Amino acid sequence: GDTSDKDTERPVLTPVEIQENFKTYKKQAEKILDFSEIKIKQNSEWLNKLSFPEIIKLAQQFSFGDFGSRELIRKRLDAGKHVGMHESLYPAMQGYDSYFLDTDIQIGGTDQTFNMQAGRTLQKNWRNKKSFIIATEFLMGTDGRKMSKSWGNAIWIDDNPTDMFAKIMAIQDDLIIQYFVLGTNVDIKKVEEIKNMYMISNSDRMKKSYVQMETKKELAKIIVSELHSNKDAVSAKENFEKTIQKQELPEDIPVYQYIGTQSIGATDLLVKTKLASSRSEAKRVIEQGGVSVDNKVITSSNEQIKIKSGNVIKVGKRKFVRIRMS
Repeated sequence: GDTSDKDTERPVLTPVEIQENFKTYKKQAEKILDFSEIKIKQNSEWLNKLSFPEIIKLAQQFSFGDFGSRELIRKRLDAGKHVGMHESLYPAMQGYDSYFLDTDIQIGGTDQTFNMQAGRTLQKNWRNKKSFIIATEFLMGTDGRKMSKSWGNAIWIDDNPTDMFAKIMAIQDDLIIQYFVLGTNVDIKKVEEIKNMYMISNSDRMKKSYVQMETKKELAKIIVSELHSNKDAVSAKENFEKTIQKQELPEDIPVYQYIGTQSIGATDLLVKTKLASSRSEAKRVIEQGGVSVDNKVITSSNEQIKIKSGNVIKVGKRKFVRIRMS
């Protein structure tokens, strides 16, 4: 895996894992790309055929100094962390992909600029051909950092409409315009109008707060409409206003059939009801004050919870479970 944006080596995946991952990537991309117009290629088709002398010849086209001077690689080297030789081959392999496919243009995020430049190098050196790259901006996560699974700030393309709407409503206010530009098909002239409206409302805090809230709702509705449907977007908007703004309980709370003792630790309860994937996650959300039972906030992961039918357990703003005793 590419380590362009990582501070450690990435785990090596098996061919089976790669195929399973690809299924989910394609499913997500189908919401945006028309795969009837796309040819999918797996680079094992040509990389597996390279002989060792050919790999040496490929590696000769690049400088290890250029690779080693990359910011995250340099930090790891300076800190005495392990940097595998195989990592330095990644740009060369991606460059060979570009050469083999005889690309005119490569498209990728700004973190891929170095790797895409490798393709330009091979096209020039081996084919005497000019080729080009288009480096796209990042759509930042809800907290203004790059989207990351470990940071919990990502909005996934395959999120359900309700979660997607709520996550968009949680983005920082200064990201609203970026989300309109990079995350929707809204005409850029319309986006400029929205930006100007923000400038006008800066003088009045209450007005600004209202404008931002309503603009976020419109943004969330548009994104959910484009990735799901307009019906889903309307329903998600109504659910957000009811459960988050008015703090009412949703009508369709999942029911958990509880079997066990009538007293259980808060951490174990979250794991048991699948409101947390692990004890460490459960402990973290409890310590952050994000867990309540019947509207009472749980303050300690060691707290014993008395279970009875009808208990409503809430985690964060969107996860609910209603307990049913056997």
